[in-house]
Amino acid sequence: MGQIRKAKEGPEHKIQRALIEYLECRGWLVERMANGAFQTGVPDLYCHHPKWGCRWIDVKNPGKYSFTKAQRIKWPQWESYRLGIWILTAANQTEYDKLFAAPNFRNYWKKSWGPIPTQDEINKLLDAIE
Repeated sequence: MGQIRKAKEGPEHKIQRALIEYLECRGWLVERMANGAFQTGVPDLYCHHPKWGCRWIDVKNPGKYSFTKAQRIKWPQWESYRLGIWILTAANQTEYDKLFAAPNFRNYWKKSWGPIPTQDEINKLLDAIE
């Protein structure tokens, strides 16, 4: 019988594990989101704090990161509905403090991806998919 292989634990996964522990120690409920074939573009973590409310957090490796095509479509759309996305790159106080400022996914948008699409552009992309 073949050996069961462990999932590869790259830098982002290690950051995510440390971040979950960091947030939970500060009173946050943290739910890992399982993206798959039927759910793409959703941030890695849904977090809720009794005092601070909810946050959608995507974990990125600060040295090497990208957004998926689904994230580049979905996140601006979510933003238009006042649903913020926070990018965190480590489990430390500096990154934690970002949760108490405006959503920051735009700060990580690479110029090579072009401008962040408007709602009209997103609607056209979605119509083309259907």
